[in-house]
Amino acid sequence: MKKLENKVAIITGGADGIGKAASLKFASEGATVVIWDLNVEKGQQTVETIKGLGGQAECMKVNTSQFEEVEQAAQYVFDKYQKIDILINNAGITRDATLKKMTPQQWQEVMDVNLTGVFNCTKCVSHFMLEKGYGRIINTSSVVALYGNFGQTNYVATKAGLIGMTKTLAKELGRKGITVNAVAPGFIATEMVKKMPEDILKAMESKVPVGRLGKPEEIASAYLFLASDDAAYVNGATLSVDGGITI
Repeated sequence: MKKLENKVAIITGGADGIGKAASLKFASEGATVVIWDLNVEKGQQTVETIKGLGGQAECMKVNTSQFEEVEQAAQYVFDKYQKIDILINNAGITRDATLKKMTPQQWQEVMDVNLTGVFNCTKCVSHFMLEKGYGRIINTSSVVALYGNFGQTNYVATKAGLIGMTKTLAKELGRKGITVNAVAPGFIATEMVKKMPEDILKAMESKVPVGRLGKPEEIASAYLFLASDDAAYVNGATLSVDGGITI
C-alpha cells in the first residue's frame, strides 16, 4: 500500500522547486494533491505532469499572506474532498539585503509570506483537521535559521520563527491527533539555484560535508516521512536535511 493512500494534501508553493518535487512525490504515494501557488501556469503544468503519471491533483491561485483568501481556499478543499489530511507550508520568498540597505518594505514582504502566510494556512486548515481528529502539518524552515546568514535578516527571522511556531503548535495540537514538524533544508539545487555562476555553486558545495548540493526530491522525501504514519510519534521536531552543513 502506498504511504499516502487516500490522503488529501495541500502543498503551498507547490508549482516549482522543492514544492513541485513534493507534489510529484506525494501524488506518486497515493495522495490527492492540491497546490496553492500564485504561479498558476507552472502549477497547472505540475498538475498535468501528475495526471500524466496517473495521479490526482489540482492547482489553486492562493495568496497565502491574505487570510480571507486562505480561509476561502481551505473551505473549498474541505467541501470538495470532505477532509484535509496534510498541510505542507512550503511557500516562501526572499528579499535579500544587509540591514543597512534593507527597506521596511523588504522586511514586511518576507514577513507577510514566510511567517504570516504560515499562520494563515495553519489556522484555516487545522480547523478542518481538528474536526476529523487527524492531521500532519510540516513547515519549511531553513538551515540559516540555525546559524544565521549575511544579508538575510528578514528571511532568517521568519525561518527561525517557524521553528518556534512549530514547537508551540505541536504542543497545542498534538493531543488532538495533529502532529506539527519542520524541515530545515540546506543548499538545494533547485532550477533557480542551478542558474547561479559556477564558482558560487562550487563554493557552496565546498561547505557541505557530503560534498554536493541537495536535490529537491531529498527534501520531498523528508516531507513524505513526516506526513506518513511512519512518523506518527514525531511531533515538534525540526529535521535538518543539509548534508551536514550545520555540524
